[in-house]
Amino acid sequence: MNFYSLNKIAPNVSFKDAVIRGLAPDKGLYFPESIKPLSKGFFSHIEYFTNEEIAYEVIKQFVGDEIPEKELKKIISKTLTFDFPIVDIEKNVSTLELFHGPTMAFKDVGARFMARCFGYFNKEDKSSKITVLVATSGDTGGAVASGFLGVKGVDVVILYPSGKVSDVQEKQLTTLGKNIKALEVNGTFDDCQAMVKKAFLDKDLISKKNLTSANSINVARWLPQMFYFFIAYKQLKNKRRKVVFSVPSGNFGNICAGVMAQQLGLPVKQFIASTNSNDIVPNYLETGIYTPKPSIQTISNAMDVGDPSNFIRIQEIYKNDDELLKKNVSSYSFTDEETKKAMKKIKKKSGYIADPHGAVGYLGLKKYLKKHKAQGIFLETAHPVKFLDVVEPVLNETIAFPPQILNVINKKKKSIQISKYDELKDFLLKS
Repeated sequence: MNFYSLNKIAPNVSFKDAVIRGLAPDKGLYFPESIKPLSKGFFSHIEYFTNEEIAYEVIKQFVGDEIPEKELKKIISKTLTFDFPIVDIEKNVSTLELFHGPTMAFKDVGARFMARCFGYFNKEDKSSKITVLVATSGDTGGAVASGFLGVKGVDVVILYPSGKVSDVQEKQLTTLGKNIKALEVNGTFDDCQAMVKKAFLDKDLISKKNLTSANSINVARWLPQMFYFFIAYKQLKNKRRKVVFSVPSGNFGNICAGVMAQQLGLPVKQFIASTNSNDIVPNYLETGIYTPKPSIQTISNAMDVGDPSNFIRIQEIYKNDDELLKKNVSSYSFTDEETKKAMKKIKKKSGYIADPHGAVGYLGLKKYLKKHKAQGIFLETAHPVKFLDVVEPVLNETIAFPPQILNVINKKKKSIQISKYDELKDFLLKS
């Protein structure tokens, strides 16, 4: 399996090279050259497969022979060490909980898979040290920090917007030490992401440092997110009823993985990209005009993205056919006030405590179900404890710290403050 750049100028590369490079030399995201659907027999017998067996069938065509079967299965086994339960909320509405991993966010799957791929590739080639450079709007940083902690031959540098991530999120990416460094940026997530992209294009820098990314632009972070859509389907009691997934969407890597799962044959009627006030994609689907803009700070901060990187991959999947895209993907945006009301409604109707991102997913699903019949699943992408400053006052509820959070909450934060790209470059060259 080769991967090509979506800018169509750079040469095609192997899975290994796509993972290590992160971004193509022509600034494009990598995309697999082919997508082969899985057999109908796989889906008709899916409940008889373990989660690890499902994941192997899903990912193997994209990895090809870059990682031997035995090693790939070992990587998957070490990635999927926690559950992905479906919880019923109300009639035709359930949630898929993706927060049972070490950092209590859906990004644990991609980060753990990617870190272990790096670990394997580094065992094969010990000649050079890699620096993983990543921007985070909240959960990516913690998941990447946890996934790469102690991986030999890899340094991790995380950029996050000062004052715009929750206390728990900040502790998860600033307290681990070892090969993990946190840079606190005076700006927004978009500023962090712009610095990271600039670093990858800085010829002087990349001639001296071996840089790669652990954001969902990296294929090893993005593709494993397909796993839990298949695992959710496995759990459905009635597989003949049409299923709809509502995905809280910021950088659009998660919903893009879902669309890839659909291309592999997963029988999904519709995907709903549910966003907060950062409504670039809903506006595009309504007007046909894609207009990136500065991100707006909201209570669902992990989705505060003004120019979602992965949307171009969704367009590629549908061959840039907007009508085909809209046939499979709907997108709605919601305000903070609507999100708070949804959190209260979910709690009152079912007793379930949703985080603000999950509440946005719930709102998108409910809006879709007003006009369509289906069994709906919204993704609960992070544990509510990660957003205590929002959840507790909105629901008037005290949330106990799970063990994963107790491990970091009282540790001392260590970060380096920066404001501009030159400071990032200077840090990377000296580190």
